[in-house]
Parts: sequence; C-alpha cells; structure tokens
Amino acid sequence: MKEITLPGFCDVHVHFREPGFEYKETIKTGSMAAARGGYTAVCTMPNLKPVPDSIENLKIQQDAIDKDAVIKVYPYGAITVGEKGQQLADMEGLADKVIAFSDDGKGVQSEDMMRKAMEIAKAHNMVIAAHCEDETYPTQDPRSEWMEIERDIRLAKETGCAFHVCHISTKKSVELIRQAKADGVDITCETAPHYLVFDEGDVLNEGRFKMNPPIRKAEDKAALLEGIVDGTIDCIATDHAPHSAEEKSKGFDSLFGIVGIETAFPVLYTELVLKGVITLEKLVQLLSENPAKRFGIDLTGDSSVWEVEEEYVIDKNEFLSMGKASPFDGMTVKGRCKKVYCKDKLVYEEK
Repeated sequence: MKEITLPGFCDVHVHFREPGFEYKETIKTGSMAAARGGYTAVCTMPNLKPVPDSIENLKIQQDAIDKDAVIKVYPYGAITVGEKGQQLADMEGLADKVIAFSDDGKGVQSEDMMRKAMEIAKAHNMVIAAHCEDETYPTQDPRSEWMEIERDIRLAKETGCAFHVCHISTKKSVELIRQAKADGVDITCETAPHYLVFDEGDVLNEGRFKMNPPIRKAEDKAALLEGIVDGTIDCIATDHAPHSAEEKSKGFDSLFGIVGIETAFPVLYTELVLKGVITLEKLVQLLSENPAKRFGIDLTGDSSVWEVEEEYVIDKNEFLSMGKASPFDGMTVKGRCKKVYCKDKLVYEEK
C-alpha cells in the first residue's frame, strides 16, 4: 500500500445548514465530514435562516462556527437581503467579516442590482461568487446558466470586480469563461465532481441525482473536462448540500442538492488521475492551491494523509455528514483518507 501526504483541501462551496436547518446538517457534522474528505478549509453558502445579510444575522452563524467547527469555516455574506433579489444586503458592513459575497441557490435576476453589488465588492477588494441562473428559462435549459454568466461577465468587465462563477455545468459556460479570461476579465470558476463523472445517460430517477444545475449531456461533460485540462476551470468544489432522507425520497421531485465532501478526492483520483485525464499535481491545484489563492485562504500547517492504492466501495452509511444522498454511493474507488491536520492539529483519523 502507498501512503502519501497532500495539502489540506479547500472547498469554496458548501452548505452546512446552520443556523436554521440543523435537521439537515450542522457546523459540527459538516466540518467533521469535510475533515474526513481531506478538507481543512471550507466556505459556507448563505442560504440559511437567518440569511447572513447583516452583521447581526452573520453573528449567529459565526458563533456556531467558533463553538463547533473542527476545521476552518469561512462564511459567505449574502448579496441581497434574504437572498430575495429585491435590495442589497449590508455589504459594506459585512465586507471585513465574510470570505466573499453570494446569493447561492438563486441567481441575482436584476442586472442593476448585480452591477451595484459588484461595485461595492470592487471597492472592498472582495469576490462575488455567483450562482448564475436566469429564471426566465427552466433549470434544465442550458441557457438558464450561460445567459446569466454572459451578463455577469459583461458586468465584471465594466466594474473590474473579482468574479467567481459557481458550479458551471454547460459547454457554453466553459467557452464564455475561456474567452473572458482571454479578454482580461478578473474571473475564475468552479465545477463539481458530479459534472465531471456523470452525464445525463447515467442519471437515475432518484433524489441522489437531483441537483441544480442538473447533470447535463455528454458533450457538456467533455467540455468541462477540457476546461479542467486547459486551465479554464480553476477549482473543483463539491456544492455539498445535505437534506433529510424524506426530502430526498421523492425522486426527481426531491429538493435540489447532494452530498459530496467525503467522496470528492477518491472519486476524482479514480476517475481523472488514474485514467490519465490529469495528473495528481493538477488535481491538488484544483482542490487546494487555486481556491485558496482566489479567496485568500491560508492553508499553512494543513495536510491530509492518503492511502491511494486502497480500493473500496463508497457506502453512504459511513458518511459523517447527516446527508446521505450521494450519486457516488456504490462506486468503487481508490484513495482512503487516513489522517488530516489543520493548523498542525490532528482533526481526523480513520478509525
């Protein structure tokens, strides 16, 4: 067996559900699951109750993080009040207390609202991380994603804002971002493991395959893999989004969201590295170096120890996350996490 030490991973897109939805996940269970997956830093999305759209609301989440997190947890601030898209959140007040701004789960439908948000973010040297979804199109229509990316690229070029596109899933999205980078726009993007491994031919009518954006066509998957190889896609983030078993039991009528933070490295190591798509060094860049650099996260003293030749079947019942809806359940992979250190402190050890 071959044991290797890698940097700690950094996931800039997770949902830990606290405050407001602790029956799905908590800061404690989410951060423990992250540690089991080799992650030492995560950024938590703001679709919470209350939404962190003010200093007072953010404090509720930050208190839970300070009390229960076993790794570094950095909250996003919301772009709009209640993530409702009607008025801007207290971005000025939140700027020095959050990692970046996002309304993840919803696209900001108003162009004027997004322009103003980008202007404020630019003034405070902050990143806007956007869930791009034009609600005039159904979620299944690729235009719902790429048309808002196209708009926001134009706004980022106009304002000079640092812009990060969440969970891209379409061929056109990759093309637009590739061109924006060539044009000098301050833009980065992420995709998620499920978009790199599956296409719509693999999708079953089960809640564990229901996410937003959805898994798309084989040509979209191929374009995403090309974007990974050529550097258009900067990061792989999990969009870890736990729900209760009941909420995920309704097939394609289930709530959007799957879990993935405990399986990301073994799935990607098995499907991309061992199959020769990318090198291990490239995978580490995508999971650690690039996201940490973009969001200004210090991973000093963080590491993960892996038994990369150990083969096993992913079993959702072993997850430390409260969420069990995983499209990777039952997949045979290589790479088991043995130990994780955060700021030189042991935070996970395989039992």
